[in-house]
Amino acid sequence: MKLGLLDRAKVSALRPLVRKVFANQRLREVLSRGKCADIDKGLDPDIALMLALGEKTGDVEIAAGDPSHVRRAMFASVSIVEDEPRGDVIVREREVPGAAGEIRARLYEPHGLRAPSPGLLFVHGGGWVTGDLDTHDTLCKRIALTGKIRVLAVEPRLAPEHPFPTQLDDTLAAFRHLAQDPARYGMDPKRLGVGGDSAGGNLSALVGLETRGDAVKPKLTLLIYPAVDATCTMPSHAECGEGYLLTRDSIRWYLGHYAGNTERKHPRLSPYHVADLTSAPPALVVTAGFDPLRDEGEAYATRLRESGVPAEVLRSPSMPHGFALMTGLSPRALADTERFAARTGELLRT
Repeated sequence: MKLGLLDRAKVSALRPLVRKVFANQRLREVLSRGKCADIDKGLDPDIALMLALGEKTGDVEIAAGDPSHVRRAMFASVSIVEDEPRGDVIVREREVPGAAGEIRARLYEPHGLRAPSPGLLFVHGGGWVTGDLDTHDTLCKRIALTGKIRVLAVEPRLAPEHPFPTQLDDTLAAFRHLAQDPARYGMDPKRLGVGGDSAGGNLSALVGLETRGDAVKPKLTLLIYPAVDATCTMPSHAECGEGYLLTRDSIRWYLGHYAGNTERKHPRLSPYHVADLTSAPPALVVTAGFDPLRDEGEAYATRLRESGVPAEVLRSPSMPHGFALMTGLSPRALADTERFAARTGELLRT
């Protein structure tokens, strides 16, 4: 996602300002006063400060209006709150087959990692409407470096220009392409995973289910605060649906642009409502304590286990939705992100 001149100027001005605020104890205290109740509930103080700053600048709720504006806003927001991971990772631009032609991809290889290695096909979040390779570049580097794996990130076509189920079909085609010749990407066919955050977690779970009969199937699905139940009826939607970045209104906006009038329990939209989960790949499900999607992610893990599928849950109790893209401002977000990245590598190597 390319920023316009005004967007770049805003990012350039805000990034040092935000870091100065975070370093000034007096300013932290003043700005965070309105978040004391949330901090008392367990919300990370750095995240609380970020929310307070967002309320001052009007950048808390980005899902409203024109999708192209929201895409630019997401990229700008991530650019302000992310950091570069320490370590040497080789990044190569690629193209891979989607459902109707080539789509952009990016290969991340930690320097010195022998081939073939465990590998992960990563699909970005952003509500099926926003996000791209650039918004998730730092996260993919971190997963590759911390997990000691190769990561092939892909960029499915976005809604509303390409509505349901285009993104699923693109991601499924990309995984099957990788599975046909993983050596091309330095990956071991017996140690391939698929993963993503939010909407990317939704697509990863569905790819895991739809490849159950394939010769090469995922060894693991990494589901980072995944959207797996489009009915949006679990308790955390009411409990955390306002004030923690991802809101009920924004979820409706995303689903409206992607799924339209599709039945919300459709098996290609809501993995939680797929009748038979047996033989699904093992899952690592990452959830956040202040996320409206928290309960559905953990409920999906429960359904997997009840179906005989290993499913491990890593909850980050002090975090909101999207915390893996906030590691530059919250040490807790960084630690929790590195925790699931390291665990991903361990499970792929097992």
